[in-house]
Amino acid sequence: MIIWVAFIFLIFIFLALDLGVFNKKDHIIRSKEAAIWTAVWFTVAMSFSTVIYWLFSAGIIDNPTGLTPIDAVLKFITGYLIELSLSIDNVFVIAVIFSAFEIPTVYQHRVLYWGILGAIVFRAIMILFGVVLINQFEWIIYAFGVFLLYTAFKMLHTGNSNFNPKESFVFKQIKKIYPITTIIRGHSFFIKKMGLTVATPLFVALIVIELTDVMFALDSIPAILAITADPFIVFSSNILAILGLRSMYFLVSRMLAKFRFIHYSLVVILAFVGFKMLFADHLHFPEWISLTLIVASLLTGIGTSLLIPQKEKVAEDI
Repeated sequence: MIIWVAFIFLIFIFLALDLGVFNKKDHIIRSKEAAIWTAVWFTVAMSFSTVIYWLFSAGIIDNPTGLTPIDAVLKFITGYLIELSLSIDNVFVIAVIFSAFEIPTVYQHRVLYWGILGAIVFRAIMILFGVVLINQFEWIIYAFGVFLLYTAFKMLHTGNSNFNPKESFVFKQIKKIYPITTIIRGHSFFIKKMGLTVATPLFVALIVIELTDVMFALDSIPAILAITADPFIVFSSNILAILGLRSMYFLVSRMLAKFRFIHYSLVVILAFVGFKMLFADHLHFPEWISLTLIVASLLTGIGTSLLIPQKEKVAEDI
């Protein structure tokens, strides 16, 4: 329990420094700054793998699944990379949401900051229930496997091109519950208008992003649970990946059009972990194979996108 409290306390220190020191003043986050922070968060996560090794080798933390220190580290890194790779789809949706509600770039970091806080709470609850379900009902792993395969199939055939935040169920319900204005006044989530307190587009975007993240967690958490059912590894790898999502958004969102084939990398990753869950009793892959496949899928998607230029549409003369 002490380790859990210490980890959560560390995360909130990171968040306090983020908004209270490094991003105290609203500003547009350029690609260089986003790249630096993406590298910082990645380094923090990889450095935390040494903490994982120490915790499991010293027997300081509960080890319900009987992992060796090396296996624990490999599972942590694999889980982290799965969450990070699946977050790329989340980045696309966040970009669409910000565009739909016309959120100025200068305020986007603040919206994402508060979204991270909510995501930590929601994902902690979902991870807790997911681990409990797998430990109590062994058959649930097959249900998760089928769900991931269905998600991969759906992602392969549909993608996110038809997502319209203003037509979503969430946005329509918010309009019914609380008055909304199109006015943006600084980074305020609520303002006074004609004597009423109304929600600004920043608040609406925050809620839509928050609930969208819950939907994405339905994919990512079962995917990590396919790697390990150890609750601390699942939680720590998931949360550390989420912390880097903001900087990755500002770095990747401007380049999404170039990485058009990476979508297929995510399909491969989801399909792999889905099959791994379905055949868990018959096939046992060494952890380095899972890690290698995930890295290879991402690099292949990025490399293919860069090597094969997108065909420009040529207007035909009539």
